[in-house]
Amino acid sequence: MVGTSTEFNTLLELCQEHHRRIILAVLATEKRSLTVNDLTKAIVKHNHHTPLLEVSEEESRQIRISLHHMHIPKLEDLSLIEYDQERQLVEPTPQFDQLQPQLSAVIDADPELEAPVTL
Repeated sequence: MVGTSTEFNTLLELCQEHHRRIILAVLATEKRSLTVNDLTKAIVKHNHHTPLLEVSEEESRQIRISLHHMHIPKLEDLSLIEYDQERQLVEPTPQFDQLQPQLSAVIDADPELEAPVTL
């Protein structure tokens, strides 16, 4: 995906949205399939800086909706992930692995993601 300046611009555009940077960082760190629930928890932890038990059900619901309708489809359209809707499972693709060095450089520049990403 990142071989030309146009492709790099696409990567930068993809990473402009903070929730998507969190999703990409978690997938890069974990190097395994994650559930939508796992990704929701990661977004709460890094974006809302609130303990999981203190987040309202409405906030969690809004995050899950954004995952289903915005972030997961965008990442899937770029062949970075495969999404199993029935199992609610997001799996990084070989394309994601190839993009890892460029993606890591962008993610590393985000000061809000400096803390280790743990679920």
